[in-house]
Amino acid sequence: MRPRYSWRLRNKTLELGSRTLVMGVVNVSPDSFSDGGLYLDAEDATRHALRLLDEGADIIDIGGESTRPGTTIFGDAEGKRPAVSPAEELDRILPVLEAVKKERPQAILSVDTYKSEVARYADRAGVEIINDVSAFQWDPEMAVTCASLQSGVVMMHTRGRPTDWRNLERTPNIVALVEHDLANRLQVAFEAGVERDRIVLDPGFGFGKNFEENYPLLANFRQFHRLGFPMLAGASRKSFIGRTITRRSGRETPPSARLNGSIAAMVASILEGAHIVRVHDVKASVEAAAVADEILAAMGEN
Repeated sequence: MRPRYSWRLRNKTLELGSRTLVMGVVNVSPDSFSDGGLYLDAEDATRHALRLLDEGADIIDIGGESTRPGTTIFGDAEGKRPAVSPAEELDRILPVLEAVKKERPQAILSVDTYKSEVARYADRAGVEIINDVSAFQWDPEMAVTCASLQSGVVMMHTRGRPTDWRNLERTPNIVALVEHDLANRLQVAFEAGVERDRIVLDPGFGFGKNFEENYPLLANFRQFHRLGFPMLAGASRKSFIGRTITRRSGRETPPSARLNGSIAAMVASILEGAHIVRVHDVKASVEAAAVADEILAAMGEN
């Protein structure tokens, strides 16, 4: 049975488990792997976010820096100076956050960032959720910041940094590794004062995983419920999906052509107990998630 939780955000509480929530992605960056540059203009990004809400998104996740494989996220040898400064990231996302909140005051907004300074300013703009792909690893102030903001947080598993990912050795049991690492990151969160009912976990498809390692994560997604937290799945348009389609078709499959594979992975994650799915193609995902939820209900899982 998919466990049920109450996820406390900054000003709202979301009930998780009775149906799958859909988080729509808005990338306000020039180099995102899936749609880099399409929504760099604030007005274009705002229109896109509003369209995703109209298509049924429960949450809009807005990010101003790409963390695609190979990206340099720190511009110094010590790994302390971000290649995209907090000021630059904020210049990209704040106008969008403010415009969406003005048009849709009740919209639930998330910010995709690993920087505590960005999290603080986004909070003032009305963001309810901090989505940190590093699970508080890349900015030592992030855990304390999230605790003080009392926002909802998504803690995603990653191995190393984007420049490392293509050279990582395959681990013999990726599921056990992710579960172990997430448990360690939870301890960091608790010690910083982040409250238990504000946390959602994400196994991080594609983030420091080789192609072959993503499918065991998907097939054994239910195992992560042993940690005792709601789970988010973000497989949309990931390269492991593109590679699978390409292998079957013999033709290169760019991110924009990975809808069918993304829906398949998303439905699999829901049937394995995902509470939230993070997607680029909201309308199709909302419809597919509704069918998956009915399957879970028929199985006595919802």
